[in-house]
Amino acid sequence: MTETDTPDEAPATTPLLAPADGVPDVLVEPAEFADAAGRLAAGSGPIALDTERASGFRYSQRAYLVQIRRNGSGTFLIDPISHPDALTSVIDALDGPQWVLHAADQDLPCLRELGMRCQDLYDTELAGRLLGLNRVNLAAMTAHFLGYELRKGHGAADWSKRPLPDDWLNYAALDVEMLVELRDAMDARLRAEGKDGWAAQEFAYILQRPPNPPRVDRWRRTSNIHSLKSPRQLAAVRELWESREELARQRDVAPGRVLPDSAIIDAAATDPTTIDELTALKVFGGPRQRRHAKRWLAALHRARELPDSDLPRRSAPTIGLPPVNRWDQRNPEAAARAAAVRPAVAEVAESVSVPAENLLAPELVRQLCWNGVAADPDAVDEALAAGHARPWQRELTREAIAVALGQVEG
Repeated sequence: MTETDTPDEAPATTPLLAPADGVPDVLVEPAEFADAAGRLAAGSGPIALDTERASGFRYSQRAYLVQIRRNGSGTFLIDPISHPDALTSVIDALDGPQWVLHAADQDLPCLRELGMRCQDLYDTELAGRLLGLNRVNLAAMTAHFLGYELRKGHGAADWSKRPLPDDWLNYAALDVEMLVELRDAMDARLRAEGKDGWAAQEFAYILQRPPNPPRVDRWRRTSNIHSLKSPRQLAAVRELWESREELARQRDVAPGRVLPDSAIIDAAATDPTTIDELTALKVFGGPRQRRHAKRWLAALHRARELPDSDLPRRSAPTIGLPPVNRWDQRNPEAAARAAAVRPAVAEVAESVSVPAENLLAPELVRQLCWNGVAADPDAVDEALAAGHARPWQRELTREAIAVALGQVEG
């Protein structure tokens, strides 16, 4: 927490109710894209971008609306759905200038899916974390740095809906209305605190970082799966989950809207063997589920017919390192290292007002403690570099980690 971000702080703010130039029309046609590209190319400075998806409604994470704003150009609301192949001119106009995003990890994947390329990034959410702010959502930081109140409300809406309501478009345009000004104010703070170099390294890392590998056994995240005890029931969950996933992908509908988790657990627990038994269950008796009753019953039949050797284990297989609280039995030396190193990293993080997870990735700290490394700053630095820690992170932590490791060895 910084001196300018206290829990009792209540800065006077001015409600930001509508864009200064009004809500722009949604651009749908190729000719409109080309005109927007020309105006963007004629503007100056960084480009603010945001996207709206339909998480919770659609299976895909595609962008259903792209908001763009640049000084001297204005704000553009682009519908990329009908003519995605006609976005070439916009893609070219965006390729080069710095992009300003809030929580880039959320928007970059769907922007890249459209073919949009970013050479230089500024992430205002991450900048807020490096400044040690308690609240780093866009509304809180716009109020904190600029004195304007952004009223949220439609972020979780179904942005695949057409036509989009006027109040949704007003909300979408406001998300980029002051994003460049916020970037400028935050950059000034970062420079004043000597953290602008840290931020530049983090932003560059986001751009070159490979995507996370897909999760293993995602079906095990089904809500209330812990209530089931037998491997056969878990197999039923897996078969129903995979069948639901296939149907959701085909229809581009969020899986929970195809079949809720509660229904999967109910069917796995009761194991109906006929259509009548299945449709007697809550949820499955509705008209939508009756249409797919044979699909769900077939999934249950597959689980019932599996040989015991193919049944899933009751506990999920361990991916990566075990939880630290189990290290005492599995690797006592690693547990001792973790008991010394993690507080040392936390102390450094507090001293520079940066969250510990942003100072060093927790998984990297665990890996270093599990594998062990010589209690020498150069050896620690080499291990951190191998784990993709940025230079500023290594410079701040290498000595403290070496000292902590030396205490364990002693």
